[in-house]
Amino acid sequence: MALFLPITLLASSLLLTIAAPSDADQTGGGLILTVVNNCPYPVWPAIQPNAGHPVLESGGFTLHSLTHRSFPAPSAHWSGRIWARTGCSVNPKNQQFTCVTGDCGGRLECNGLGGKPPATLVQFSLHHGSADFSSYGISLVDGFNVPLTVTPHEGKGVCPVLGCRANLLDTCPPVLQLRHPRRGSVVACKSGCEAFGTDEPCCRNQYNSPATCRASSYSQFFKHACPSTFTYAHDTPSLMHECSSPRELKIIFCH
Repeated sequence: MALFLPITLLASSLLLTIAAPSDADQTGGGLILTVVNNCPYPVWPAIQPNAGHPVLESGGFTLHSLTHRSFPAPSAHWSGRIWARTGCSVNPKNQQFTCVTGDCGGRLECNGLGGKPPATLVQFSLHHGSADFSSYGISLVDGFNVPLTVTPHEGKGVCPVLGCRANLLDTCPPVLQLRHPRRGSVVACKSGCEAFGTDEPCCRNQYNSPATCRASSYSQFFKHACPSTFTYAHDTPSLMHECSSPRELKIIFCH
């Protein structure tokens, strides 16, 4: 089963010995989504549904280092995306909440708003098809800010772990680097589209088709490091899956 095409943000057993166990086996029947922060710093996960689907967990929350949050997925078809915001703080002068990466309009609870690229993005399509499939994929189409994987549990069929475990901040080409506005450290790695804004890397206008939207040297940087991810608008996944009725999907930052 092919995964859906990437969309922009506008978009482990070893770990379980480090982070607290999830709540999946303490919750009633149905699919559980568990967001795990294995990073040595806090992140602020954000959730955006596709049009017509409900907002989950008010669209965003704080997740401290080595903690997790579990919540039930909708029982009917749902699609949307999750990403991590980093470097978030509240301005003491005006109480404005902002994040250095992934910001969703200056609010903790995104309530359906998308985030500002660059950010590593996981996309879901839950409860679809005749066998209650759950599709998931990691997109670097809008760049990278934290390592991210999806680990399914107790699904039937082909249910691989997918993601990008590499810390691309260490190897990001200078032209793609997004630096902290005050400290100067690299906080994210832009896509070619975000860095240059032209039609070809953005796959716009005459380049908006599978025949004309091609990989660039910049998307190849992401693909080489994380081959199972989407890296440009008409990219195809290197690892296909048909995961039916998983009990839990773990979204793990800094896996």
